[in-house]
Amino acid sequence: MKEDMPKIPPSPIRLHKQLERVWGTGSGWQRLSAVNHTILGKRFMLTAFVFFAIGGILAMLIRAQLATPNSAFVGPDIYNQLFSMHGTVMMFLFAIPMLEGLAIYLLPKMLGARDMAFPRLTAYGYWCYLFGGTIIVASMLFGVGPDSGWFMYTPLSSQPYTPGINADIWLLGVTFVEISAVSAAIEITVSILKLRAPGMSLNRMPLFAWYMLVTALMMVFGFPPLILGSILLELERAFGLPFFDPTRGGDPLLWQHLFWLFGHPEVYIIFLPAAGAISTMVPVFAQRKIVGYHPIVAAIVALGFLSFGLWVHHMFTVGIPHLALAFFSAASALVAVPTAVQLFAWLATLAHGRPRFDIPMLYITGFFVVFVIGGLTGVMLAMVPFNQQAHDSYFVVAHLHYVLVGGFVFPMLAAAYYWLPHITGRKSVHRISIPAFWLIFIGFNLTFFMMHLTGLMGMPRRIYTYPSNFGWDWLNLLSSVGGFILAIGFALFAVDLVLQFRFGKRYRRNPWNASTLDWAMPTRPTSYAFASLPKIEERGDGLDPDRLGPALAAGNGYLGFVRNGRMETVGVDMTTGRLEHVAILPGPTYLPLISAVLTGALVLCLLFKLYTGAAILAVATLASFFLWSRPTGVKSDAGLVPVGRGEKAPLDVEVNGSSSWWAMVFGLAADGTLFASLLFGTLYLWLIAPGWPPSEIAEPTIWTWLAPAAVAVSSTAWRFCKRINAKGGNFTPMLVLTIVVDIVAIVFISLAIVALPDPRNHAHLATAAALLGFGWIHATLGLLFGLNALMKTVDGYVSKRRNLPLRLASLWHDYTAATAIVIGAMLALMPMLIGMLEGVR
Repeated sequence: MKEDMPKIPPSPIRLHKQLERVWGTGSGWQRLSAVNHTILGKRFMLTAFVFFAIGGILAMLIRAQLATPNSAFVGPDIYNQLFSMHGTVMMFLFAIPMLEGLAIYLLPKMLGARDMAFPRLTAYGYWCYLFGGTIIVASMLFGVGPDSGWFMYTPLSSQPYTPGINADIWLLGVTFVEISAVSAAIEITVSILKLRAPGMSLNRMPLFAWYMLVTALMMVFGFPPLILGSILLELERAFGLPFFDPTRGGDPLLWQHLFWLFGHPEVYIIFLPAAGAISTMVPVFAQRKIVGYHPIVAAIVALGFLSFGLWVHHMFTVGIPHLALAFFSAASALVAVPTAVQLFAWLATLAHGRPRFDIPMLYITGFFVVFVIGGLTGVMLAMVPFNQQAHDSYFVVAHLHYVLVGGFVFPMLAAAYYWLPHITGRKSVHRISIPAFWLIFIGFNLTFFMMHLTGLMGMPRRIYTYPSNFGWDWLNLLSSVGGFILAIGFALFAVDLVLQFRFGKRYRRNPWNASTLDWAMPTRPTSYAFASLPKIEERGDGLDPDRLGPALAAGNGYLGFVRNGRMETVGVDMTTGRLEHVAILPGPTYLPLISAVLTGALVLCLLFKLYTGAAILAVATLASFFLWSRPTGVKSDAGLVPVGRGEKAPLDVEVNGSSSWWAMVFGLAADGTLFASLLFGTLYLWLIAPGWPPSEIAEPTIWTWLAPAAVAVSSTAWRFCKRINAKGGNFTPMLVLTIVVDIVAIVFISLAIVALPDPRNHAHLATAAALLGFGWIHATLGLLFGLNALMKTVDGYVSKRRNLPLRLASLWHDYTAATAIVIGAMLALMPMLIGMLEGVR
């Protein structure tokens, strides 16, 4: 295969046309096949904004109901749906997708890459988000919206108390959306670590990339506990497995632990990308570099770690031991330190610069005021005595909105004005920008500051009405008036953005005089981002886009050409930024949309308990993923290929540290977090839950021992496959043997599940079934990895050098073998642990 670059570099116009033919997306229905990060990032942000508007309408209905005492505007059933849906939409359908969309749009442009690492996964994630969010929101139109709160506390959300499909819609829809979010988090992590401009080491990355890297890693480790909790609660509701039923050995508090293991990192997952946007904008408007780059990076990392030690902050009143209360209270107060480091760095940058005021700075100033108030009330709530008095009052509602709206919405409004010229190629006319800001700022504070007072006066949250003799009347009326002022402000903001699209002034390049790579390109951006990729020799927030832009557009960088009609970008060493390989990306395809449609139909079948149809659709969905894999890769060894600037590098399929390898590593890290959460739940119920010891015990059977052994044999066989391939031998017979062993392992695990007593009888049996089910799913996926490797081998995509399918399958089987051994040990130990419990109780 010829892998040479053109001997004569094309002219800039010809280069642009060549790149556009390869990277561009067609018009009309072809837009549905888009995998380009610019298109998908805009779709994420626009869809998130639509969901934000829906959440705002729900909030206005809530404030209309609470404006006066004894209101009959809506009844309790509708009100429960309103406040449940408002929280769900804002947390799951607006905040997370909005930050994902911003990252997907900006990161390749800031890091000097042409796209994200897995464009089809981005497209699949978007369609899953759209379909999952639509299912959740549409449920209200049919009167079956979730009504147990956006936190879905058990036993209120359990089958006896919520018998309809209201809770199932939340559980399945949110799980659908969260799996999409974890996929996006893995892609963001890998893209930041591997797809940067050569020379951009970690300590040269712009701060926005650091913020998004920590955020994505928090999502990788923070979302699996909620996914597990949602699956377990749906299993309890659909099949009667009693994970949270105290009458059968479960415990409702297990749900709170799993939920808040996600829920408190979620606050900082929302805050950090907004803080990254501020760290990008403040130096631009201060007209100097950010003060304290390295302390800010340390603060971001510290905040990420500390956020995972705060989940009991939300459970101070449930009967936690005093020592644990002291620990989590101290951690809740300590998290203010890295937050303060960032605030003082921003203020120091402004103080030592020459600030110029524009609309983005107006919203950043609003952020400082609102977020600091929210932080102060957060320190108050971190103190256990005060928390026990204010818990579940409107004081907590006020604090939550000051932190989330102050920490996310105000920075995102600033970011909209800052980066919208990048999207539109037009500058805002600012005719109604300032009135919109003041309406939003005044309306927000009027709405939520009053809630501090009603909370301190004893008004509980989540009530649909109240009597007129507690002195809350006028405060609630002011809050409702403020809410409608806030809504008018957001409406003006939306109108202002539309006017910018239509009447904004066109500009040439870099209207803000910024110093990051995202402004070193024409706007609106091209589908390929950069005509050639830069070599970075200084920090990524201290560049000269006005000089770099024309040079890169002329092809004077890496990959300033089109080779074999392929979409190429460069991959680098994760830490040093040294040029490592050429990454080949897939082109536009309808496969992500098809897979998402099948996945959405699968969720609907589960929702309506059509389990036969769900099984068929599950197989169809997996088959669609096989179609993703079939045409990818190259069929001959290429060796080192030219990349421009007189340098050469291998293709990604011929290196060990490719993006796909690291995606598998982080995917297994997320899966391992889910597995650890399942083990935690098993041991938690054994130690804490009422109704133990059980009358029936899941005694180990011969299948309990044979299943891990078979998985371990399969893992060993995969190692032999790699070894034979490394020596240039024929590994196909060994590969077929691994597939046979995988089938045997699946049979053994199935027999172990069948041998269990009825898992509906007790939580011990239910957790045993869940552990075996986890092993069965992973053994089945291991079989699919094996079949995929066999298919790629037969098609000619695997050789001694191009061995990625073998390495990925081997890594999966090693992980599956490790978890299978742990599952077998847990099932073997549980009877002994239960016997110890009998002696204690």
